Amino acid sequence: MIRAIRPSRKRDSTIPLINVIFLMLIFFLIAGTIAPPIDPDLELVDTSALEGREPPDTLVLNREGALSFRGVPTDPETFMASHDTGPVRIVPDRDASGPRLMEVTGALRKLGAPSVFLVTEQALE
Repeated sequence: MIRAIRPSRKRDSTIPLINVIFLMLIFFLIAGTIAPPIDPDLELVDTSALEGREPPDTLVLNREGALSFRGVPTDPETFMASHDTGPVRIVPDRDASGPRLMEVTGALRKLGAPSVFLVTEQALE
């Protein structure tokens, strides 16, 4: 009786690799946290009923595209003539035009503002 000799095959090594990756995934899911959780018994202060007011040193861009500083209508040139050399902060209305906002920030930068910051509202949910 003659036996046929089969060529030996190498075992596929992807299964151990998948196992290692799976174990690393489990380890990082358990061990790593992005931020510590907020205390579940904590109740945050509700400020939704308070009247909002812009900070006193910021430009306000209303929904029509007009600028004001401390309640007085202004334009970028007038504002920069009386402004310090520090950064400029703008509080845009939620419904203000994006192109108008870009126009104002570009004009402020051309007039010498080292940086322009947008002041927004951030809600914690």
